[in-house]
Amino acid sequence: MANTETSLKEAATIEGAIGAALVDYTSGMALGTIGGGKDLDLNMAAAGNTDVVRAKVRTMEMLGLQEDIEDILITLGSQYHLIRLLKGRGTNGLFLYLALDKNRANLAMARHQLKKIEAELDV
Repeated sequence: MANTETSLKEAATIEGAIGAALVDYTSGMALGTIGGGKDLDLNMAAAGNTDVVRAKVRTMEMLGLQEDIEDILITLGSQYHLIRLLKGRGTNGLFLYLALDKNRANLAMARHQLKKIEAELDV
């Protein structure tokens, strides 16, 4: 099992990764970050994406959908932003956030790798 730091380091190795964070969407706080920089404030992204997750969870409840959200994809002109809600032991209320350079990333592979990181993460 991998801890937060190890999991974020692994996320940073995903082809095209700009930055990654493990976020508690009950509080909007990043529990850990890696990467980012002047063009990507990961703490701000954590708080903003918390609103996205909460809205989607609320919408699914209103619609009566009894399924789990695997991930949420936001596509920008030059970036992909992936939000993967975690379902493992001790991870309720958490998500992995990964920003990717669209020109260097393989979206399908990034989703696969985030799923693997989720399976190995022990918070």
